[in-house]
Amino acid sequence: MNFIAGEQLHYLLTTPAFLACLFSWLCAQFIKTVIKLFSGRIHSLSELFELLFWRTGSMPSSHSALVACICTMIGFHAGITSDVFLLSLCFYLVTIRDAVGVRRANGIHAKRINEIGEFLREKGLYKEYQKLKEVDGHTPMEVFVGSLLGFFIGVGFSVL
Repeated sequence: MNFIAGEQLHYLLTTPAFLACLFSWLCAQFIKTVIKLFSGRIHSLSELFELLFWRTGSMPSSHSALVACICTMIGFHAGITSDVFLLSLCFYLVTIRDAVGVRRANGIHAKRINEIGEFLREKGLYKEYQKLKEVDGHTPMEVFVGSLLGFFIGVGFSVL
């Protein structure tokens, strides 16, 4: 990597907008992990780390936190009448719609199909059923709380 590319990468990784987005995502994942930890739904160290850094679904939505944060940062820095804010707002709305609607519905359908597949396998009507991945979507409340978290983190980083 040449010096200019390295300098630009360093600048990107240290901008307040990038740091705010990273912080909002990590905060949401941390809160999600703490909630699951105290409710007894984490059974191994690997499950703890997977939830902390990667797993989707549950309260609060880290996707919502991240897109609300970047939308807020852009609104503060470029103005809410700018084209880039409109783009970020549309990105936010598509992400929220996907989290609450499409991914949630896919997860519910996959769970039901898996139940049917297991039932048919147990009855001997289907020899080898390979389970579908049950993707966790979000409830509207999980998205709302994630959006609030991202908004306030975006405001906090914008006024610093």
